[in-house]
Amino acid sequence: MKVLVTGCEGMLGRTVMRRLSGPLELAGVDLPDGDLTDVAAVTEILARTRPDWVVHCAAWTDVDGAEAAPEAAMAVNAGATGNLVHGCDQAGIGLCYISTDYVFDGRVPADKDGFDEDDPRNPVNRYGLSKAVGEEQVAAMAGPWQILRTSWLFGDGPVNFVRTIRELLEKRKTLRVVNDQRGCPTYAEDLADVIGFLVSGRHRGIFHGTNAGTATWFDLAREIAVDSGADPGRIVPCSSSEYPRAATRPSCSVLRSTRLEEAGCPPRPRWQDAVARYLQFLDTGREPPS
Repeated sequence: MKVLVTGCEGMLGRTVMRRLSGPLELAGVDLPDGDLTDVAAVTEILARTRPDWVVHCAAWTDVDGAEAAPEAAMAVNAGATGNLVHGCDQAGIGLCYISTDYVFDGRVPADKDGFDEDDPRNPVNRYGLSKAVGEEQVAAMAGPWQILRTSWLFGDGPVNFVRTIRELLEKRKTLRVVNDQRGCPTYAEDLADVIGFLVSGRHRGIFHGTNAGTATWFDLAREIAVDSGADPGRIVPCSSSEYPRAATRPSCSVLRSTRLEEAGCPPRPRWQDAVARYLQFLDTGREPPS
């Protein structure tokens, strides 16, 4: 099975290329290989690589930047996805679209602790809107498709929340961290395994792929401090209103999962285990085992 990975130089794309290179025959493309917002470039890439499936990791991920440049974010997250949808349908290629918790508004009923796969999309920021439009295009495909939503992703890359907190703990005595947003921290290594499971099994539909358990950003920061040998008391809780951002963040980003379990996907490790493994990687400089 030959798989084309878009955004192969990004955090998740690099992880997928490394972690799934044994079970699958992989080809990777990134912006220097062709602009996916150009339909002709997409046609050429698919004709040249001739994949059985595409894992679409390429995305505009600057959440706050999307508020200032909504057309650009929409072009990348929806326009490029639409081009891939058309090209894959024309060639009979399957498509796995990596999406986000930000397609939801963060408001859940009192009797629920998160969002299910079929809950209605209602994004509260421009980034979430661009990803939601991409989802709609994928779900309208005639051929095989997957939408894999994830949240609070961290892994091998220069910028992510876990790495940032680790570095700030070395520079500051205390850190104020938001404690009124809840989600599911997710390690790119573990998400890559879910992608491999879905693509290899050619499963179809919407799936939620995160590490097990939930946390606030404050909870996550305290865990990072403990695993780094720092006093967790240096992490001080604050509200979102005390840390204003250009883009509104959902108060609840918890992605509840049933579809992966129904498909037979192995349980994902707890997020605390994932954080410990990533911090060990930062300490040793060795790639996590495949």
